[in-house]
Amino acid sequence: MAVTGILGKKIGMTQVFDEKGDVHPITVLQAGPCVITQLKTAAKDGYDAAQIGLVEFVKVSRMTKAQSGHLAKTEAPPVKFIREVDVEASADGAGETKAGDRVLVDIFSDAKFVDVSGTSKGRGFAGVVRRHHFGGGPKSHGHMFQVQGSIGASSFPSRVFPGQRMPGHFGTDQVTVRNLRIRGIDLEENLLMVEGAVPGPREGYVLIAKAKAPPRERRGFSGATTLDPLKAAKKAAAKRK
Repeated sequence: MAVTGILGKKIGMTQVFDEKGDVHPITVLQAGPCVITQLKTAAKDGYDAAQIGLVEFVKVSRMTKAQSGHLAKTEAPPVKFIREVDVEASADGAGETKAGDRVLVDIFSDAKFVDVSGTSKGRGFAGVVRRHHFGGGPKSHGHMFQVQGSIGASSFPSRVFPGQRMPGHFGTDQVTVRNLRIRGIDLEENLLMVEGAVPGPREGYVLIAKAKAPPRERRGFSGATTLDPLKAAKKAAAKRK
């Protein structure tokens, strides 16, 4: 069994160029190192999973006795950020995963896409234009632009429907961005470069997992590795001549 995810931090965004000279915006993630603090089994807990913690400098005095006792069972170092990730059968037939093992970024060596979960930036109290992207009202004199307008009804139903989009707290939501393409891995520095944006601020904690439903390899998506039917037909015609 092997874990399918890792914890990390968002470092920032930059851009890289591929072999064809095309530019790709990427997000650099500090992926690990992590340690397995507990293993959940179907026989004991009802499901299979691994509880992992991000190894970083944490004062022991900042931890509760319950946290210290939980980590002492596996002799794990003090960790602050703990999450559960799925486990899968090892492709190379390696030994069973056990508590106390380290989890490094090399688990994505054979993966092409990842799902990244994080907490979005907090925006405070926001109106409907910023929170829900409403168009707003007229911008001429005498009008209030960033308001939602009427939210109720007349004689029927004489109430506001549940789920009505209104001003309120914006941000700090759990957001998952799926199928981000891996553009590079630095095994020495535990860095993972993915194409696209990742929720959260810099130095924000994220959960990186192998894509549960990766996209199919199709024309115009996976790059030069995809067979172009038009080019293949022209090449076949040239050989027949």
